[in-house]
Amino acid sequence: MPPKRKGPLQLVQREVDGIKKQVDSLVKDVQRQVGSTEEAFRRCQELQMSSEKTLRTLRKLTKADELAPVGNYDQRKQEEETRLQNILERLNILSLELSPPGPSTAAGYTPKEESDNDDDGKESNSDDDDDDDDSDEDEDEKQAVKPPSQSDSRNYKVLSDFQGEEEGDLSVQRGDVLRIIRKTADGWWLAQDSEGNRGVVPKTYLKIDSGVDDDDDDDDENEEESSEEEEEQDGEELTDDKQSGASHSNWSTVRKALTEIDATDVLSAMGAIPSGFRPSTLNKLLVEEGLTYRGSHHIQPELSQSQLSFKDLFLDPDTGRVRARQVRTCVSFTLWSCKMIPTPGVGVQVLSRHIRICAFDGTQVLSNIHTVRATYNPKSPKTWSFSPRMTGILPTLLDGDCFLRCNSASPDLGILFELGVTFIRNSTGERGELSCGWAFLKLTDDTRNPLPNRTYELQVNGGTPYEKDVAMEASVTRGSPAAGVFQQILQARRQPRLMVKLKSINSRTRTQLSLLPDTLLHCLSCVHLLALHRQLLADTLLMDRPTMQNADLICSPVLSTFPVLLDQLDLLDALRGAWLETEINMSRAQKRDLSFVKQEFVKVYMSSVYFFLHSPSLPGHRWADPPSEEQRARAIYATLDSLKHQQHTTGQSGCPEVFVDPMHRHNAFDITELTFDLLHVAR
Repeated sequence: MPPKRKGPLQLVQREVDGIKKQVDSLVKDVQRQVGSTEEAFRRCQELQMSSEKTLRTLRKLTKADELAPVGNYDQRKQEEETRLQNILERLNILSLELSPPGPSTAAGYTPKEESDNDDDGKESNSDDDDDDDDSDEDEDEKQAVKPPSQSDSRNYKVLSDFQGEEEGDLSVQRGDVLRIIRKTADGWWLAQDSEGNRGVVPKTYLKIDSGVDDDDDDDDENEEESSEEEEEQDGEELTDDKQSGASHSNWSTVRKALTEIDATDVLSAMGAIPSGFRPSTLNKLLVEEGLTYRGSHHIQPELSQSQLSFKDLFLDPDTGRVRARQVRTCVSFTLWSCKMIPTPGVGVQVLSRHIRICAFDGTQVLSNIHTVRATYNPKSPKTWSFSPRMTGILPTLLDGDCFLRCNSASPDLGILFELGVTFIRNSTGERGELSCGWAFLKLTDDTRNPLPNRTYELQVNGGTPYEKDVAMEASVTRGSPAAGVFQQILQARRQPRLMVKLKSINSRTRTQLSLLPDTLLHCLSCVHLLALHRQLLADTLLMDRPTMQNADLICSPVLSTFPVLLDQLDLLDALRGAWLETEINMSRAQKRDLSFVKQEFVKVYMSSVYFFLHSPSLPGHRWADPPSEEQRARAIYATLDSLKHQQHTTGQSGCPEVFVDPMHRHNAFDITELTFDLLHVAR
């Protein structure tokens, strides 16, 4: 009786078992120092290539390929894919330990090994295209053995002149074409010019050279994520060339950046990051640029060119109110939903799905960066939703109703939406943030007329906002060129997209928006609080100061701490809830009395949010940290309930007794709690 034939999935399972045994054997040999490092490194590369080839084969399998019915087919296939991902992660870590330091220092290192490294890099990238047929894979494997050339690396064009200030910097002129050797997380990229000079240049001075062929672009797109070993070798070669004159320079930092592997690259090699994902551009601006792109900075008054008056803050002498200011662009929009967004693979836990929003003109961010968190249903993992229907006040962090005020005259002004996920890596506990794509809504048409108020379906692009034509991971397998119209329509509907609705606003909200700074993007439900803060700011700076040239410290706890709320939205929600309770108890006449409203607002602020800011029971604010967010929510709600009880007992809003109540602890007093430093905060 002939032996029973094995199905494709079972054959792959046997291959995975064999690879795992070889990896275990290699790890033991390395630990026991059996054989040379070069031999172990070669075995590691061969296992990486074998694992990636098996992974590509596994991903192409379907249930229809089996010779006989297989129970729990999808689950068994996913289990094998997870095993391969874990094997690849082990091999990647081992490869970093075994990889030679560079051509100038590695004993016994030969060009043959360099070719092997490149072959490995090319192989690892071929799994980015899961839907290619077998002939395409064979073609890629043949091309992979060719040594890298200068034309194989991605070329960038210089946007502006850059004069190197330190040793190791590369001076370039506008229009020069550079070959990027190494991209680093700190934004200083190792590049080589046409004359062979090497050095680091800031990435903000570069853009992708449009003169590169499309085919080369596709190949280079893959090379960016997989050719780290080649770049490390180039980086070491560069440092050796420059070492003779490096008495004091930043080359220690550059050397470290060249030899470290980024978490994104590791996860990409594991298959945990779909193609088109990148480290978040807007999150990097928030982290590295301090307060420049935060709402707390943009809510502050802006000084005029002479620095002796204000540019965007004036009083109406007849009414005593803030004078309304009209700007070139003032729109209201609603985030509706995101569909067909690729999901990160195994090995990472997603802590937050969100969209970061800002005004953008194609080259630079023109406003603060506002973040809206998406709601997520595990049953529909590729769909993100916003503004869910909830009882009570919708938290600002989840509210997709936003406004944008911007006075830029750029003809390309629009709204940039960057879809992102904050994740934690299961194996190491390392946190990070990835961009899942971006979309751009230009706010004017070709004739410079404002866009009409309606719902827009925006395509989600891969890469960063500075990269063009980077496709996201295909949601379905590609059809043949002769596919029917219906299949093409179906394929188009399965591409990642974002639904955004431009809408009109009522006259009251429009009036409140006109009191705000010339440039600001925030949640629409908080406009009345921002307008009240603006009125208090005008009273203090324009009426209460002895002279307009006086820059002494001002005693105003509200003005000194209110901007913090735009960066800690749970505290802004607490103020919104406390103020709503107070407004409900006001009469119509009291609501029309601006002086009474301001007085009550200060009372409510001091006995709620101001107390929270200096309470030891409130943990520090940390983005996308569930335990911290839960502790803060419990502390805020418990204190608000206590304040409501005191308000009902005494019949007064904003009871100052909370500061002396032994039930509520308070941090030690600091004079900075009360002082508003105009020169320090004004823009």
